Amino acid sequence: MSDLNIEEDESVLAAANSYTQKYYLNKLYASLPASILEELQKICVAYVEEVGGIAAYRFAEDGELSLISIPDENDFYYDEISAGLIGRRIERENRELFEALGNYYRVKFLNLPPEETE
Repeated sequence: MSDLNIEEDESVLAAANSYTQKYYLNKLYASLPASILEELQKICVAYVEEVGGIAAYRFAEDGELSLISIPDENDFYYDEISAGLIGRRIERENRELFEALGNYYRVKFLNLPPEETE
C-alpha cells in the first residue's frame, strides 16, 4: 500500500477498503447531511466492490475532490485502466455532488467566501 495514511490525512473525506471490507468517514466531515454521507458511502463501497483495492476521496489544495485508488502490491486482479475508467464514470454521474462537496470544503476549511467557490 502507498504512504497514504487515511486516518491522519485531514484532506481525506471518505475511503473504502476492499481487503478489510471497511468504510471510513473522516470525523471532520461528520456534520454533513446524512443523505450526503449515505450517498458518499454507497459510492465508495460500490467502487471498491467493482474495482478492488482501497479508494479514498480526497480534497486537493484548491478544494477539488478527487479519487485515489490504491491496490495492494500483491493484488494481481486489480486493473489500473478499469479503475480509472470507472472512477471517471462515477465522477461524471455524481458531478453535482462532488462540486457541492468541493464548495463546502472551500468555504469551511479554506475560508473562502461562497461567491469565490463557483
